[in-house]
Amino acid sequence: MTKPKRELLRDDVNGKLAGVCAGVADYFGWETWLVRLVTVSAVFLGVGWFVPALYIAGWMVLEKKSVVAAKRSSSGVATAEEPSVEVKTRVWQRGEPPKQALQHLAHRYNSLELRLQDMERHVTSNRFQLNREFNNL
Repeated sequence: MTKPKRELLRDDVNGKLAGVCAGVADYFGWETWLVRLVTVSAVFLGVGWFVPALYIAGWMVLEKKSVVAAKRSSSGVATAEEPSVEVKTRVWQRGEPPKQALQHLAHRYNSLELRLQDMERHVTSNRFQLNREFNNL
């Protein structure tokens, strides 16, 4: 089974300025706000003219996603009518407050730690060794 070919396109629907960051985020499967944050940070932290030049080049070179979808629908190529539903499982996607997210992660860590301690206790016990010897007979 082959994966469908993905194209790097400007996302003019979800884009703020030209849709370049939204298109890059869609292509790599990243969060759009994260790509925008990295782009703006790179400009302010000294990468200088390179990032704006790359952004403008992407603006000029990349096709709009809506235009490509219109071309495909007019040429008869089958496209999905409904967008796929994405389940937001990451903490920052759910909108969980940082304090609550930290408590949630601490609870998960503590429960894993307790399970690991129980496993270590069981494996190092005399009963485990005795059962192991009986199974080897």
